Amino acid sequence: MSWNAKESVAVVTGASSGIGKCLTQRLADHGCHVIAVARRADRIHKWNRSASAHEFGGVTPVVGDITDAEVRSTIRSTIETEHAGKLDLLVNNAGIGGIGRFAEATPDRLRQIMEVNFFAPVELTRLLLPSLQRGSASVICNISSVLGHCAVPDKSEYCASKFAMHGWSDSLRAELAADGIQVTLVSPSTTKSEFFDSLIETSPNQQSRSLGHWTPQKVANKAFNAICKRRREVILSLGGKALVYFDRLAPALMDKILAQRPAKPTDLTKTGDR
Repeated sequence: MSWNAKESVAVVTGASSGIGKCLTQRLADHGCHVIAVARRADRIHKWNRSASAHEFGGVTPVVGDITDAEVRSTIRSTIETEHAGKLDLLVNNAGIGGIGRFAEATPDRLRQIMEVNFFAPVELTRLLLPSLQRGSASVICNISSVLGHCAVPDKSEYCASKFAMHGWSDSLRAELAADGIQVTLVSPSTTKSEFFDSLIETSPNQQSRSLGHWTPQKVANKAFNAICKRRREVILSLGGKALVYFDRLAPALMDKILAQRPAKPTDLTKTGDR
């Protein structure tokens, strides 16, 4: 069974920029009504020019931080009042990161990253499960990262959050199979977006080693296709696949490679491993 965007209802978090923005537009263009969630009111309210809340192919903006329980309740009440409590797609996309050695970070960096990248989407999913059970061929799409498969140095907290998302997704998929709800895990590698403009406890001069990058539009297109096909999991980009599969085949050798710290790493501060 495939998932059809036309006349479906979706929730997309982190919808004001990057992957979330591109995916929101793609869904709306295919006749899906999207509840777009983001913290930046100036950007999210631009969606108001789209169709009204009671029409399909439009966007309803919800401004707020998904770590806030009241914001999550607003998302649920919007589904109940405007779409009779029915939800066909939940995209957990919002995320933050941080670069730097674990020993030099405060406990707060880990807590903030885990809160946004893991605890908030988990609790939003928990809250919206009854609505997803009323949907048609419903899908939960978790935007994770290749770093949820293979960890790298200087991003330990981010890797931990994405490994948690990976494990939770696999378990949830098995639990929800009887309800007909698919859990699709999308694991991009480096995405050229604003992700690295708001890092937690990270020096402005901090640098990140990465293998190439994709545009947010390209990632969103692949995520959209995976949702429509109700795929179990997709790992994006050749570099991302090489990292993941090489780590599976030769983990000890990968450890040695990752432990090497170049004197002048490539400056990719405007991209983020998603």
